[in-house]
Formats: sequence, structure tokens, C-alpha cells
Amino acid sequence: MVSNPKVMMGKPVITGTRITVELILEKLAAGETIEQILEAHPHLTREAVLAALAFAKEALRADVVYPLVETPA
Repeated sequence: MVSNPKVMMGKPVITGTRITVELILEKLAAGETIEQILEAHPHLTREAVLAALAFAKEALRADVVYPLVETPA
């Protein structure tokens, strides 16, 4: 992962692409499989998608607490 203020407003992206970690997480959360993501973005690798997940996991280990807000059903 790399972060450059001149690329995607500094959001972490897969190295050599403009595909953000955020986009990968959104796709997975929406129910897409890794295989579907790879089909939609043929220049990505399985390892890159897994690295994005590992990056997100480490980011959440920071000492910052994010309050969860429940939305009414």
C-alpha cells in the first residue's frame, strides 16, 4: 500500500494503481468475492486484495476508538 497526497487525495492505494483500500473493502462488504474483484480489475492480484485487508486490520489496531452508531431499522 502507498499513500500520496497527489493520488486519490492521499487515501491508501494498491501500489501501482489508483485502486483504494476503501474501494476493496466496500466491494467485499457489498458481497463481492475476491474473484469478482479480480475480474473487474484484472491488473490486481489476489495478494494485493489480501494485503489491502491486512492493511485495514492494522489500521484498526491503532489506539483510536471509533464509536459505532446504530441506525434505526
